[in-house]
Amino acid sequence: MDEAVRTEVVGAVLVITLDRPSANAIDVPTSHALHGAFSRLESDASLRVGIVTGAGERFFSAGWDLKAAAAGEAVDADHGPGGFAGLTELFGRSKPVIAAVNGLALGGGLELALAADLMVVAEHAELALPEVRVGVVADSGGLLRLPRRLPEAVAREMLLTGRRMGADEALRWGLASRVAPAAELLATALDLASEITAGAPLAVAAVQEVLAVTAGLDVREGFALMRSGELPAYARMLRSEDALEGPRAFAGKRPPRWRGR
Repeated sequence: MDEAVRTEVVGAVLVITLDRPSANAIDVPTSHALHGAFSRLESDASLRVGIVTGAGERFFSAGWDLKAAAAGEAVDADHGPGGFAGLTELFGRSKPVIAAVNGLALGGGLELALAADLMVVAEHAELALPEVRVGVVADSGGLLRLPRRLPEAVAREMLLTGRRMGADEALRWGLASRVAPAAELLATALDLASEITAGAPLAVAAVQEVLAVTAGLDVREGFALMRSGELPAYARMLRSEDALEGPRAFAGKRPPRWRGR
């Protein structure tokens, strides 16, 4: 694993830390290293949830490494199979990723956080997509994901002006699911991860799949797709031993013993 990307296993959680002083900016090699970490999360059956965060308290990530750009890294450089930051174009994931935003999430840094499934934000953090101010646009997911997560007028303002959004505003709009003091950020993200791992792994994978494939569909179309038999994670969940174990555990007043099958 690239030294700019550190990983730690905490129970069933893979904590991925971006550590590139001083701003945790992301170049092509770092994108590949991040993709390696997210791929490990998907392939390792013992891991249930990922958390991605930045080292330090000032920056989650300043996004694209402009020093690398000035040295010749092209704006349309190939960042690998997961796209920029290893996650922005990593589709079809079955395991949730939480972005623990420990500081400034700017440009591609916010795009990395937006590519995660949930966002926990430090009280002092600020979020922005300032690409228009440096002559480009947020085309690593910001243009596509932000308007789906915020009211259109709010997202459009951020995209057109590059203004920063604070943690409380992010929570108010539902962009962040939790806000925590800086010293408690990782613990808060781990608590959220533990709440996810309390659920059945196949059910969590089914939630991920259904949400992904029904995005943009109306309710009738979503039901039709779920009932079509064409969603493998959803179908596997319905046939699973865990789908029987849950009601049995509830009736027996005991914790469920998930087997992931």
